[in-house]
Amino acid sequence: VICHPKYQESKRIAIFLSMPDEIQTEEIIKDIFKQGKECFIPRYKPHCNHMDMLKLSSAEDISSLTLTSWNILQPSDDDSAREEALAGGGLDLIFMPGLGFDKKGNRLGRGKGYYDTYLERCMKHPSGKPYTIALAFREQICESVPVAENDVQIDEILYEDC
Repeated sequence: VICHPKYQESKRIAIFLSMPDEIQTEEIIKDIFKQGKECFIPRYKPHCNHMDMLKLSSAEDISSLTLTSWNILQPSDDDSAREEALAGGGLDLIFMPGLGFDKKGNRLGRGKGYYDTYLERCMKHPSGKPYTIALAFREQICESVPVAENDVQIDEILYEDC
């Protein structure tokens, strides 16, 4: 990931905070700050499919986040001091989680459509759609995954031996 040309050229990067069954992103987040890039993480709104990408000030900033009912760390709802990526300069790159992927760029998420809805909003931003990279285990690569009309394809999937 760290040697990837899209990562190297990107300044504003969104990345998920890993759940136990996902690729662990802690070292990538540390590198984002080490390289002087800006790091944004998801804040999900429960009971709808709205998500914002909010800026982290440092890798250590993660320890100040609250744990949701889904067992995900994220900025609290009343945290209004953080920059939202689309309120500023947009994003260059989004690292995406998922449950399954196919080699055509289709992604099976957890069923709420958070990333698809967010990417639709990105397309309306002056900086346009960021490059999207899914981080996956080899076992998550399928022949095909089910897609819906509003699903947004990802640009690339990184997995071991790809």
